[in-house]
This record gives sequence, structure tokens and C-alpha cells, in this order.
Amino acid sequence: QVQLVESGGGLVQAGDSLRLSCAASGSTFSRYMMGWFRQAPGAEREFVGAIRWTGSTYYTDSVKGRFTISRDNAKNTVYLQMNSLKPEDTAVYYCAVRPDGSIWHTFPNNYDYWGQGTQVTVSS
Repeated sequence: QVQLVESGGGLVQAGDSLRLSCAASGSTFSRYMMGWFRQAPGAEREFVGAIRWTGSTYYTDSVKGRFTISRDNAKNTVYLQMNSLKPEDTAVYYCAVRPDGSIWHTFPNNYDYWGQGTQVTVSS
């Protein structure tokens, strides 16, 4: 069993930055895929980015150049640094993990564990 807790969301103005955190606890594993997803009202859950245990990162086109995923393995925490935020980034952001990481990273159903989500609101 793995527990994930997101934090760091809030209300910001367009152009501002936020850093989201996803802290993991419970079962430990050395190989994983950790993904960030977001869901706006009335929309489907959307892939944002992911980091594999190797350190490789992946991003959806709409956030490339603005968002960066990093990790602190000692703290069992993954971060989503969001810069140059736009109103269309407004959503609930979720982190998710698939132990062993042997998945295609963009599909929500491929992940085993999810956090509760944190709200990001970007005003214009």
C-alpha cells in the first residue's frame, strides 16, 4: 500500500509560479513511474507530466517549457514546478504512482495509487 499526499496548490495570477509537492509513504520501491495529472471542471483527467525512476521526465505539449518535474528521493517526494501559469492551467492536480514503472505514462488507468488532489487556480 502506498499513500500519496499533494500540497502546494493555491490561487495565483497569470504569469506566477507554484510548486506542487507529492509526498509518498507506505510501501517502498526503487523502480516507479510517478505521474502528474490534472482535471478541470467538466473535463477529463489530463496527463501533465511524469518522472520515471531512471530520472527521465515527460511532459504534455501544453506545459513543455513551463513545468518541470523533479524529485528528492531522500524525502520520498516529487515536485511539479509550474512557471508562467495560465488560466487554462486551472484544475485539480493529482499525483499518481505505478510501482516498477513499466507502463505508458500518459494513461491514468496505468497508475495504481493516487493522491487526493490539490487545487490550482490561475486568474487572468
